[in-house]
Amino acid sequence: MNEAATSFADRLRERLAAQILRVIDSVDAPTVEVKAEHWLEVARALRDEAEFRFEQAVDLCGVDYLGFGDAEWDTSDVSGEGFSRGVEGFGPGRFKWSERPESAHKDNRYAVVVNLMSLAHNRRLRLRCFAADEALPVVPSLISVWRGLNWFEREAFDLFGILFAGHPDLRRILTDYGFVGHPFRKDFPLIGNVEVRYDAEKQRVVYEPVSIEPRVGVPRVVRDDARYQQARSESAHAAAGK
Repeated sequence: MNEAATSFADRLRERLAAQILRVIDSVDAPTVEVKAEHWLEVARALRDEAEFRFEQAVDLCGVDYLGFGDAEWDTSDVSGEGFSRGVEGFGPGRFKWSERPESAHKDNRYAVVVNLMSLAHNRRLRLRCFAADEALPVVPSLISVWRGLNWFEREAFDLFGILFAGHPDLRRILTDYGFVGHPFRKDFPLIGNVEVRYDAEKQRVVYEPVSIEPRVGVPRVVRDDARYQQARSESAHAAAGK
């Protein structure tokens, strides 16, 4: 980390000490983790104060940390032939919601991340705020600070179910009318909840419960291929002929 970036991270820690949880240094841009109750206050300070001047919000997205750090691939045991590739299939999205494992719940599950840019100082910054309640994730809207985040917040609401308090028109923006659930949540089935088909008798499109069973897709691992042995044999014969 160069000196300029380090000093900027230190200035953030000093100025926002009471409103933030921590500042994480990174190669591309520092990440400031903000307390939910100070989300708007920190945003206004970063936009308006001359030392920061983050006048542009590049984008905003939701994040679901359910299952973060967990893996379905078993790489803890290794033999002389390599790592095991056994898959349990207990990861989020791999199971029916009624059969979800107890370990599927995680504190600080939903977060909102905003990428900021200061044109005046040629600097970038990342803000992150965790919703306090997993059952009803709510974060204050930042539209009053950066108006361009309107549709970004609607997208995060649509795909993750994160509510933005104070948003003037919070409704779905990508999914279809009457869509049930939020498709970017980790526990949303990978195969969906319903399937659509045209019913010739009813002469209309009908929605039905999905008929595919949840399963884990395991990529094929080629451990021994005869083509490689043949190529090695041909190379050996060619070398012997020389």
